[in-house]
Amino acid sequence: MSEIPACGTGGDSPEKRAASLSRPPGLLALPSYLVSHVARLGHEALVDAVGQHGLRLPHFATLTALADFGPLPQHVLAERLGFQRSHLGGYLDAVEERGLVRRERDRADRRRQLVALTEGGTDLQRRVRLVADASQDVFLACLTPAERETLTTLLRRVLDASEQNS
Repeated sequence: MSEIPACGTGGDSPEKRAASLSRPPGLLALPSYLVSHVARLGHEALVDAVGQHGLRLPHFATLTALADFGPLPQHVLAERLGFQRSHLGGYLDAVEERGLVRRERDRADRRRQLVALTEGGTDLQRRVRLVADASQDVFLACLTPAERETLTTLLRRVLDASEQNS
């Protein structure tokens, strides 16, 4: 029988493993408790991965949304990312200074700013996406590919239901 690889960062000490085994069973039975702790681990792995390219997670999220959706009005981009508009402005300033995005007036409505990736932004987003994917492979190493797909599907279902009820 093959050994299941450890999940997480891969470098957990015996003390860390023992601590996780001693958590209160009543809390371990609560999915929201588990999700919050697992999310912290995955978040740390992702932040470290994108940080290797001088980006913060909101910068990477912005570049990825533009790669996925194409140019968007600034307010729509904020909505799709779940960012406050004022925060998005700061994130855009940072990536625009690096030449990764450009903002221009929307020809259909001159009051709106369209945000688009530059060629450099597209290239960096693709490279960082590979590093981000690799970080998730390490983070979820104890799961089979089918289990990862199931986990993602279930989490998306919860997220989608929450957004429909908002």
